[in-house]
Amino acid sequence: MAHLLASNPTSSSSSSLKLFFCSESSIAGSVRNVGYYNARRKRHRFSGSCRCSTSSSVVSTELQIEKLNEEEEGERRRIRSVSEEERECLVCENGWRVRRLVEKDEEIRNAANVQAEAFHVPVSLFNPLFFLFFQAEVLAGLLYKLKNSPRDRYACLVAEADSNSSSKQIVGVVDVTALRDENVLQHLPPQAPEYLYISGIAVSSNFRRKKVATALLKACDVLSRMWGFDYLALRAHEDDWGARTLYSKAGYKVVSRDPPWLSTWIGKKCRVLMIKQINH
Repeated sequence: MAHLLASNPTSSSSSSLKLFFCSESSIAGSVRNVGYYNARRKRHRFSGSCRCSTSSSVVSTELQIEKLNEEEEGERRRIRSVSEEERECLVCENGWRVRRLVEKDEEIRNAANVQAEAFHVPVSLFNPLFFLFFQAEVLAGLLYKLKNSPRDRYACLVAEADSNSSSKQIVGVVDVTALRDENVLQHLPPQAPEYLYISGIAVSSNFRRKKVATALLKACDVLSRMWGFDYLALRAHEDDWGARTLYSKAGYKVVSRDPPWLSTWIGKKCRVLMIKQINH
């Protein structure tokens, strides 16, 4: 089922990586602004004492200002950490909670592992070794996208159990990227300059057929509305009826298929392009 849930699965480890290198929200801004304003107000209050004539008073004031700067930076880090970890989920249903990936080492690795497990194509010899290489490539791809993509142009969404457990396990992952590929835009109205592309959708083997993928797709809808996009697009293998049925139930419609020469000459599986219009 791993490949039923993959929007763009492949037949080899090297080509699988292309899923994770697709071209290609500020939060708690008001809280952060309040923190900065309070710190600046404190600094301003201390700055008045700089008028004192004694050098000891000046040094004391400078130390106080430096301390305030350190406190402000610490508060900034704390707010950023809280805003990431306590972010309100995009979707909560069927026992699953979908949110944006928290950019911390352990969580990034866990998300990459879920995708690597879903997209790895086993080989007869040295499969464990090849899987380790593929796992590292997927992790590198995810890190690259997180580092180089604007936060309102790319998001990695993760699904976990909707419970109060402190050690929540990531069971599903999907990548959402703002794109403007002409091969897709030709199927959209002229007033749609770009769209959100869904890729890398994967669910851990122990949690498949439990509506995790459905929750991930609904979270993509929510993100599309938040970012102001009218259309979502994804691809599936033409003969992958499990994935196509899943996407059709989520509102996606087939608009085109890969040209025949891709499958006859190159040997790749033929894919279909599916598009969904979002109702705001």
